[in-house]
Amino acid sequence: MSLETKKWADEVAEQVIAWRRYLHQHPELSFEEEKTSQFIYETLESFGNLELSRPTKTSVVARLIGSQPGKVLGIRADIDALPIHEENDVPYASGKAGVMHACGHDGHTAMLLGAAKILSQYKDQIKGEVRFFFQHAEELPPGGAAEIVKAGAADGLDSIIGIHLASYMPVGKFGVLYGALTSSTDRFDIKIQGKGGHSSQPEASVDPIVIGAQVITGLQQIVSRNVSALDKVVISVTMLNAGTAYNIIPDSMTLTGSTRCFDAQIRQNIPMWIERIVKGITEAHGASYEFTFSHGYTSVVNDKQVTKLMEDTIRERWGEEEIIYIDPLMPGEDFSEYLKKAPGCFIQLGAGNPDKGFTYPHHHPRFDFDEDAMVRGVELFVRAAQKVVMA
Repeated sequence: MSLETKKWADEVAEQVIAWRRYLHQHPELSFEEEKTSQFIYETLESFGNLELSRPTKTSVVARLIGSQPGKVLGIRADIDALPIHEENDVPYASGKAGVMHACGHDGHTAMLLGAAKILSQYKDQIKGEVRFFFQHAEELPPGGAAEIVKAGAADGLDSIIGIHLASYMPVGKFGVLYGALTSSTDRFDIKIQGKGGHSSQPEASVDPIVIGAQVITGLQQIVSRNVSALDKVVISVTMLNAGTAYNIIPDSMTLTGSTRCFDAQIRQNIPMWIERIVKGITEAHGASYEFTFSHGYTSVVNDKQVTKLMEDTIRERWGEEEIIYIDPLMPGEDFSEYLKKAPGCFIQLGAGNPDKGFTYPHHHPRFDFDEDAMVRGVELFVRAAQKVVMA
């Protein structure tokens, strides 16, 4: 029996949309995806020919082991939602207040279910294995990928692929990039300890707010003065906390923010640069400080050979005109954890469509995407699998 990929993808399209809409209506936050993972498990179980496991409480891994030895291909989808209250007026809107699939993970999960349904019916033609990862907690560092890898579920992979739906790209277009695709994502926390007092007598205090303002300004000079203009680096202060009354200078102020970059050496230097500025400014004003730096996700770096396979697969099926060679992206992605085990490629799949009103960015309360994109995602997964384990 030959695998007619386009025919199969078209036939599962309606089911994929139904899965996506069910998941969209029933979102669950990172590390809380109990009902989501159970739905995935039961759906996969209905396909047959898959060995199912739960490497963590809220994730599912399905193994399609062929009748002949060969390569092991991993395919990954993330399944968690975000703490955002949906503002879309659609029949499949989130049924849980304050929680929403605002990043396309419901679509990723539905596409991978579609690919698993198709491929599971060709077990006898598989040379090697396809391993389907339905991963929890992509949105919340340290992330679910690290837990899955630690549990050993990614051991033995020869390569791994993934797709991310992208509302900023036209529906159906494929975003391809060789090398570093996403930035690292790290967090810093600073506490400036001053001396409180009455606002009418600032000379008797050590004002942490004035000092904090100088720290914030100083941090911006890291990007402009410590880093080459050719490197992409972001340092953003995103949270401030100080004070309890309009006429009191507080004792302390806390600052929290994120740093993002692509270069490993710059990433290593950033905490040193931040602390040097904080130390200098606080000491100059007679204050003290506490500083912590927490590493989040490393950069997703697409492997040359795996990316070439994906690029060729797209070109052969849909043509050169459907490929967009994109620039690196500043958001982070814990797909990078799998790349510590095996080479891989992460593709962007356009799902924006102004004609249908799908224009809002990811993590927006009105985010949605054109579901027509998903059939291409399913087909790309299946065609890539054909090349790796059915050739």
